[in-house]
Amino acid sequence: MLKNQKQLKTDKVNAAQNNDQAEVVINETGKEEKTVVVTINRVTKVVKGGKRFSFAALVVVGDGNGTVGVGLGKSNEVQSAIQKGTSEAKKSMITFPVLDSTIPHEIEGFFGAGHVWMKPAMKGTGLKAGGGIRAVLEAAGVKNLLTKNLGAHNAFNTVYATFDALKRLKTQEEIRNIRGEK
Repeated sequence: MLKNQKQLKTDKVNAAQNNDQAEVVINETGKEEKTVVVTINRVTKVVKGGKRFSFAALVVVGDGNGTVGVGLGKSNEVQSAIQKGTSEAKKSMITFPVLDSTIPHEIEGFFGAGHVWMKPAMKGTGLKAGGGIRAVLEAAGVKNLLTKNLGAHNAFNTVYATFDALKRLKTQEEIRNIRGEK
């Protein structure tokens, strides 16, 4: 591969990572969807003729009202990896309960070495989160929350651990039904 081609690939990755790629799109049903590219990972494979580059894009899609999805797209080009990730995120969307712009109860999420702790907060606290956790929660529409990353700081594991925690949230009524209370 020529030096200019290597530089071009590197420039594409840097441009994609430096942009805070959050875009709001109105889908077919008339709802707004916020799409955030959390991270783009460049993978190099050394082969007989040189090096082959491919890209993995971690994408979060949410409607800002308690619905969020996470997807991972892989391709030889950055844009197609992002498109594949967005498509995967739309397929994996979940809905979770949101009470007064926060979550109903304290919860922990796990994925691989990722371990995320989340606790509801009162109005005016803001979103105390960083990295992948913030991307997922902002796309989902949570505005007041305390979080702590207790495991790996890898963006992929952190995002999926946050997604796991949101999947396991329940309302008071659901908990009462499980316990058999009235």
